[in-house]
Amino acid sequence: MANINDFEGKVSKVISEGVSHVPGASAILPKRKVIKRLKFNRILRILGPGLITGAADDDPSGIATYSQTGAQFGFGQLWTALYQIPLLIAVQEACARIGAVTGKGIAGVVKDNYTRKVLYGIVLLVVLANTINVGTDIGAVASAARLVVNIPFIALCVITALIIAVLEVAVSYKLYAKILKWLALALLAYPITALIIHEPWGHILHATLVPNISLSFSFLFIITGVFGTTISPYMFFWQSSGEVEEEIAAHMVAQRGGVPRLTRRFIHNLRLDTTMGMLASEIGQWFIIISTATVLFGHGIHNINSAAQAAKALQPLVHSFPNSGQLAKDIFAVGIIGLGFLGIPVLAGSSAYAMSEAFGWKEGLYRKFSKAKGFYGVIIVGTLIGLLINFLGINPIKALVFTAVFNGVSSVPLLFLIARINSNKNIMGENKGGRLSRSVVWFTFGIMAAAAVAMFYALFSGA
Repeated sequence: MANINDFEGKVSKVISEGVSHVPGASAILPKRKVIKRLKFNRILRILGPGLITGAADDDPSGIATYSQTGAQFGFGQLWTALYQIPLLIAVQEACARIGAVTGKGIAGVVKDNYTRKVLYGIVLLVVLANTINVGTDIGAVASAARLVVNIPFIALCVITALIIAVLEVAVSYKLYAKILKWLALALLAYPITALIIHEPWGHILHATLVPNISLSFSFLFIITGVFGTTISPYMFFWQSSGEVEEEIAAHMVAQRGGVPRLTRRFIHNLRLDTTMGMLASEIGQWFIIISTATVLFGHGIHNINSAAQAAKALQPLVHSFPNSGQLAKDIFAVGIIGLGFLGIPVLAGSSAYAMSEAFGWKEGLYRKFSKAKGFYGVIIVGTLIGLLINFLGINPIKALVFTAVFNGVSSVPLLFLIARINSNKNIMGENKGGRLSRSVVWFTFGIMAAAAVAMFYALFSGA
């Protein structure tokens, strides 16, 4: 340990004084390399629950929904990727701060400050939404895998569910978090595709800045899904509880609970992590819509009914290669499988956090299975129930879009509760949301509620 401390001391001097002023420092690393490596490592340490949540936001349900809007409306809903940024950052920052300040996830905070009816209502809502989402994401991973291997769909669903359940139960939180960070790179296929083909960037800029709104049911249905797959119930619970896991790992709060010893740097890093994660999510959404609008909508494909159709959006990426159609399918499959393995554990884990806090069970991915059987039991049962959904014979791609819409509707009451907690000084103390935070979170609640009401009105009025 002494050698490590000596090294860190020399590195600090290198940064402040230069290599020539520190005896032996030049033998460690050149000054510029030291600085670059330290900065890179610091960024990696900061990126945690926010980046994981943001990457999981572009799960198979998100990819399917963004692909469908690109195929069905072209660039017509591209503006959502821009205007959702402040809404998504504000909501997720509030959720992260709730967890960091109280040392509890959202369900734990609700349990301490609201009635049991409210507690059980929000837990039921998030578990229902997450379980449906788990099921459709498992189906999407299996459908994508079938593009690469000739194995029956149901068998691939079973294999996917088993692998994910074992990984989340058996692998430590720190290691699992590192794995999840790197899986986020699977999204790069879409921006690369958009950048290598000829795009009408002037039209794209206009469609990004100027909202296009239609009051038809089909438009409102998809846009509710876009909002729902972006601002989703599982994200609220996962990130708030993820911040508590980070505090426990940093010894800011004991495993048995308590009020965390917060620092300004921790809050700063929390906001930076959240902002970067949510920006990554919205950039991913923007490029997915652009790619599918250009390749699918531009070639007359307006409804996506299979993974193979969705994969065609990536075909320009490999058009110069022999058998480019199969290569596009391979890349799409890798992306969906990678993001499915990222998103499904987040979904199941957020249900486990909510249930455990509601019923007072020991929780946390840092605990071993024997120490948190109820917590891990929810993960396993939720994954298995999600698996069973795929035995109903529902089209996996269409199910993903319906799931996004369900998330959009179920987010509304949860956002109302988060907005109230964020504004409550008795709960949040000096770290309650500022005027901007409170305003944007309440505004997000209003937008989500309006989209859901408009969708149902259009449905029943026959618009």
